[in-house]
Amino acid sequence: QVQLVESGGGLVQPGGSLRLSCAASGFAFSAYAMSWYRQGPGKERELVAGITSGSETTNYADSVKGRFTISRDNAKKTVYLQVNSLKPEDTAVYYCNANRKIGPGWVNDYWGQGTQVTVAS
Repeated sequence: QVQLVESGGGLVQPGGSLRLSCAASGFAFSAYAMSWYRQGPGKERELVAGITSGSETTNYADSVKGRFTISRDNAKKTVYLQVNSLKPEDTAVYYCNANRKIGPGWVNDYWGQGTQVTVAS
């Protein structure tokens, strides 16, 4: 059974930091690209950061560059998102995503249930 379980969210003051984790099970984690998305109140889900299967490449939304860092530990089957210098506009549910192209027209795409991050004083 495929599972992605996020943790680490919470209430934090502006300027604060959190470390989000996503523990994976039930699939070949090291073969998958991993990403973090978020969905704020009244907003569409957006890509925050991504990392390739072997950590060769990372990418970030412009709004979080220099503040967020994505990393992964394939031995622990876990992906992390270090979020620093948080702003109220970072308030959202943060979702973990695993993605792998298996073949022509066949993509495996898995989602976690999300973890709430609230930035407020």
